Amino acid sequence: MQKQVRAWLEDGKVDVFLAYKMDCGHPLPHAFTRERIDETEDLVTGPARYSLEKFATQIAARHPEKKIGLLARDCTQRALNVLAVWNQLPAEQVEPLPVNCCPSALKPHADCTYLEAPATGDVKIQRGQDPRQSLEAIDAQEGSERFTRWMYEFQKCIKCYGCRNICPVCFCKDCSLEHPDLIGTGHLPPDIPIFHLVRAVHMAGRCIDCGLCEDACPAEIPLRLLYGKVNTIVKDLFDYDTGASDALSPFSILGDKPTLKPAPLLAVPQE
Repeated sequence: MQKQVRAWLEDGKVDVFLAYKMDCGHPLPHAFTRERIDETEDLVTGPARYSLEKFATQIAARHPEKKIGLLARDCTQRALNVLAVWNQLPAEQVEPLPVNCCPSALKPHADCTYLEAPATGDVKIQRGQDPRQSLEAIDAQEGSERFTRWMYEFQKCIKCYGCRNICPVCFCKDCSLEHPDLIGTGHLPPDIPIFHLVRAVHMAGRCIDCGLCEDACPAEIPLRLLYGKVNTIVKDLFDYDTGASDALSPFSILGDKPTLKPAPLLAVPQE
């Protein structure tokens, strides 16, 4: 891996490469460049998990002439597809280097849950739990039980914005979660359940199930489960797999005609 990244920089295939560098015994995000090529000797691939694609988006916005390479696990590639669809990071400006998925360094249940054949990397060891099992368990509960469960989870929130800040596909310049007319200020927990429902709606058709939000949450709110449910609804209604390709999102308003037709809603039983 170190030799390949060095070769990419020396040959001019990329101008900067985003990966991890050991610093005081800890793997931290680092931008490797041709000018400091010897730093590639300290390059590592894990087990750290940071939103490298978020850094790539910021670099691309400031330096559109730069070609950016980065380590790309499956979730990274899904994020790159979403960012390209929403015109945040041009696909032609990025050169992903596929690497195998890895478990979360912070939470065992945040292991990669995509158990199908790998989309990137040479070998993917099947680990973690299929997220559909957790969703089915929640859906099996009575509505009042689910409501109580989520209200309990939401009241633990300290509004640190960690979930938003680390999310690779959160890119709004003006965040609704900071709008005083929508979310009240000066108290904790934030308005329940509005704060988390607003973000859940924004994750519809965008969440790439990387699990970084759960890694970052100091209150250990099962955010991945919440956003997974939202994406399941998007899949059922629009047959849209978020990040699986560069197909336009069903929520895209660009163009004169819609590109996807929603499936009919389930009939509401009459009392």
